[in-house]
Amino acid sequence: MVTIGTASYTGTAARILDVAEVLVQTRGFNGFSYADIAAEMNITKAALHYHFAGKAELGEALISRYAARFADALAAVDSAGAQPAAKLEAYAHLYLDVLREQRMCLCGMLAAEYQTLPEPMRAAVLRFFDANETWLQEVLEHGRAAGALHFGGSARDTARMIIGSLEGAMLVARPYGDTARFEAATRNILAALATAEGPGGARAQPASG
Repeated sequence: MVTIGTASYTGTAARILDVAEVLVQTRGFNGFSYADIAAEMNITKAALHYHFAGKAELGEALISRYAARFADALAAVDSAGAQPAAKLEAYAHLYLDVLREQRMCLCGMLAAEYQTLPEPMRAAVLRFFDANETWLQEVLEHGRAAGALHFGGSARDTARMIIGSLEGAMLVARPYGDTARFEAATRNILAALATAEGPGGARAQPASG
C-alpha cells in the first residue's frame, strides 16, 4: 500500500473536517460553502479561515485524512493475516460501511467533480485511487499465485475493475437507499474471482500482474 502522509488535526480543526466530510459525502464538494459549515458549527467564517485558509486547503486536508484512515484500515486487514479472498471481502466492506451511513466514498464524490477541483485536490484524489489500486494488485497477485483467485489479464486491470465496480455500485444503490443492491453486486464480483472462469464468465488465463 502506498503511504499517504497526513497532518494530525484536533479540536476545532478536526470538528471542521468532520462536518465538511459529511457535506462532501452527501452533497459533493461544490454543494456547500464555508457558510454552511459555520452555521452547522455555530462559529464564524473567520474561525474557519483561521484553520483552513480557503476551501481548496480544506479539501486537501479532507482527502489526506480520509486516505490515511483508509490506508490504516487496509493495514489492519493485512496484519490480520487473512486469505486473499477474505481481504477482498474486507475491502468491499469498507465501502459498505460508508454506504450504510447514507454517504458516498469521499474520493468517489470528488472524482465526479474532478474537472472543477483545484489542481492539488485533483492530484490527491488520484493518489488515493493509485494507493488502493496498488494494495488490491498485491492481494490479487498473491491470490492467483496461491490458486485462490482466478482472473484473466493483469492484476492491475482487475484491481481497477474492482474499484470501478464498487464505486459504481455505491452510486447506483444510493438513490434507492438500499444497501442490499450494493451487497449483491459485491457478492457477484467476489464470487467471480473465486471461480476458475473469472469475472465475466471467461476462463481465466495465466498472466503476469
